[in-house]
Amino acid sequence: MSDALHNFWLILSKPDNVPIVLMMILVIFYCWLAFKQARRNDRLGVFEATQADKVQVWPYLVKIEFLVTIIVLIVLTVWAITINAPLEEAANPTLTPNPSKAPWYFLGLQEMLVYFDPWIAGVMLPTFIIVGLILVPYIDPNPKGNGYYTFKERPFAISTFAIGFLILWVLLIILGTFMRGPGWYYFWPWEYWDTHRVVALTNIDLWEKIFGIPSKNVDGSFNLIQVALGGALIIGWLALLPMWIWKKYKEKSSVLKQMGALKFGMTAVLFLMMAGLPIKMFLRLAFNIKYIWVFGVGHDLFFNI
Repeated sequence: MSDALHNFWLILSKPDNVPIVLMMILVIFYCWLAFKQARRNDRLGVFEATQADKVQVWPYLVKIEFLVTIIVLIVLTVWAITINAPLEEAANPTLTPNPSKAPWYFLGLQEMLVYFDPWIAGVMLPTFIIVGLILVPYIDPNPKGNGYYTFKERPFAISTFAIGFLILWVLLIILGTFMRGPGWYYFWPWEYWDTHRVVALTNIDLWEKIFGIPSKNVDGSFNLIQVALGGALIIGWLALLPMWIWKKYKEKSSVLKQMGALKFGMTAVLFLMMAGLPIKMFLRLAFNIKYIWVFGVGHDLFFNI
């Protein structure tokens, strides 16, 4: 086996990474199955599709659930016997693991910490994710697509959810698992994780990159020009852009008329916040731009976006 394949296999076969590999397989399979069913239903029509998919709970559904339960128990039993638990030695306060990673289901949040201030990545964004999911039934006026697979009748909702789940969550978990090595540097899956690797990165803020305006003055105070420019950009993105879209398209779009200004505004803000994550990632990875807006009160209380 070549060195590249050997390193790749070492990463895949780690006990901690086995659930992520299985998750990738299951996510790909069920996404393919869902879109296959949606394509079939869009071709047949709503009535024919729903009539063809109706089955009795007993014995058909209960029988399938029972068989799936047995299969899952067998898989978990074989897994527990053949793969050792990923237990490490007792915690040593003088030795910090490198890389030090959260459980795999939190690696998406840990990856976001690279691009945002901790209070944004660890508190604000997860809160907006939860609140946004709670608000979906109240801000989505489209009754179509309930109880059956479809894409033609719900293209925006399905596309938004697919991007948010697959790219902004599952992909971040994959990046944090397979491509973040010692020092939290990027490694390709087939590369050896060199603990002595050093990558020179010079991260600067947006307005210093464009206009040479630093975020702070020499005395440590915040640069008011940078604060004004950053605030104007954030307000324009989250407030003025939705207002402009509403004013321009409310008379042309029946969907916007049905939603109303309040529901559209909430939807637009949530969508633009979600879109801000890949934009911020691109700016950081491509141009080493760390923050867009740096502001605060005094020298201790400050916020970075």
